[in-house]
Amino acid sequence: MTDTQEPAHKKDMTRRRMVIASGATVVAAGIGAGAVATASADEDPAKAARGKKSGGKKGEECYRLTSETTEGPYYIDADKIRKDITEDKEGIPLTLRLKVIDSDSCKPLAHAAVDIWHCDALGIYSGYEAASTGGPGGPGGPGDGTPPSGMPTDAPTGVPTDAPTGEPPSGGPGGGGGGHSEPTDDERYLRGTQLTDKHGYVEFKTIFPGWYQGRCVHIHTKVHVGGKLTDAGYEGGHTCHTGQFFFAESAVLDSAKIEPYSTSTTTRTTLTEDTIYDQSGVTGGLLKLSYRKHHMARGVVASITMGVDPDETHDGTDL
Repeated sequence: MTDTQEPAHKKDMTRRRMVIASGATVVAAGIGAGAVATASADEDPAKAARGKKSGGKKGEECYRLTSETTEGPYYIDADKIRKDITEDKEGIPLTLRLKVIDSDSCKPLAHAAVDIWHCDALGIYSGYEAASTGGPGGPGGPGDGTPPSGMPTDAPTGVPTDAPTGEPPSGGPGGGGGGHSEPTDDERYLRGTQLTDKHGYVEFKTIFPGWYQGRCVHIHTKVHVGGKLTDAGYEGGHTCHTGQFFFAESAVLDSAKIEPYSTSTTTRTTLTEDTIYDQSGVTGGLLKLSYRKHHMARGVVASITMGVDPDETHDGTDL
């Protein structure tokens, strides 16, 4: 996605909070010896402690959340209300468990619409299959901050003789909201929306995302409130959160040993190299992951709690 905006922690985040439950790593039933749990080891406790606020259930604390991010170019409105978004795409099964809370009260936010969307195991986005291969507007194209596939990456030589004139182009690197693109095909795999239950939970069945040039492995998300379900999907209301979820580097390396991820020849950007992830651990969108070290192909469980302010509007184009 074109995600070359400044990290979200440089923005005004005065009301955003995050809940981190004690012992919060979600473990799949039956996972025992040899299991891998990631995320908390990458979190900076000192950074998390700043902005702490009591509230919610016993054993939970609210923290400042720094994960408001750009929407990127490949968002499609919430028109697929479903739990399983896989559509037979190949990849490591991923169960994504999300909880949404009110950042001020720390209480669960019921009936909020949660969108997620991400690329497949080889870095392709549904709705934008042609662009996702590195063409104009796709990963490696305008708006993603990386050179299009096939373009030279070396710095130009010589001294320019003329100063540039006119207004800078919009929608390119650093452009507002990542320069949204209109869909180019009718595919909608690895996209879906669900309403939170009375406890603020939703769960998606999907696959572990792959990677493409210029970005680390990630999942996009939006939270909408004030709307309603219709035959066309979720309509009305407003978007109170736009963010991204990230994966520990160790888990991505484990996934890269498994087909079809292992067949990718695309240069991979690491978590520490990514221009969107703010390096703050769970508070920046780093997922808690559980899986068997030598049997990752059987599946991964990922979880995180999002603190949102339902009275705010953050549609991903305001950064």
